[in-house]
Amino acid sequence: MKLKGKRVALLIEDDYQEMEAWYPTYRLQEEGATVVIVGSGRKSTYHSKLGYPMTADKSADEVKVDDIDAVIVPGGFAPDHMRLSQPMVDLVREAYESGKLTAAICHGGWMLVSAGAVRGRRVTGYLPIRDDVVNAGGEWVNAEVVCDGNVITSRTPVDLPAFAREIVGYLEHASVASKV
Repeated sequence: MKLKGKRVALLIEDDYQEMEAWYPTYRLQEEGATVVIVGSGRKSTYHSKLGYPMTADKSADEVKVDDIDAVIVPGGFAPDHMRLSQPMVDLVREAYESGKLTAAICHGGWMLVSAGAVRGRRVTGYLPIRDDVVNAGGEWVNAEVVCDGNVITSRTPVDLPAFAREIVGYLEHASVASKV
């Protein structure tokens, strides 16, 4: 249980990509992390692009950045809805600015753009968001996973093994560093 005691906020909204939300959730739980599903607060249960439900544990305005070690933004079209929730954008911005792990896959990079977390960073994501990333001051890289400081990004569901591996490794390293 490498990540026992770690708390990760996974953001959720309607039209999320199923694998990009569930895979990291289960992978982190497997390592002992507590994953808190965080919604916008519009409702309690959100539905994926294919209709699969995911129930939020909390709304973004109930989560304090000091109570989490990381925030993960899955893709699908959910991040476009998330950007309309100021508390969700604020949570991502505060996590990023406080040096917490800020991770996004696919369209999740839209939230990093809205939160000001790509300027001066090397990032990747689903190809259609490239212009948004570049226009926000990020350097676009076409790779399965890109790690730049406290920002980890990936492109699509086929990259999930690398994405999850880097998140687990980052949080594990942070656990070891805090014990030294």
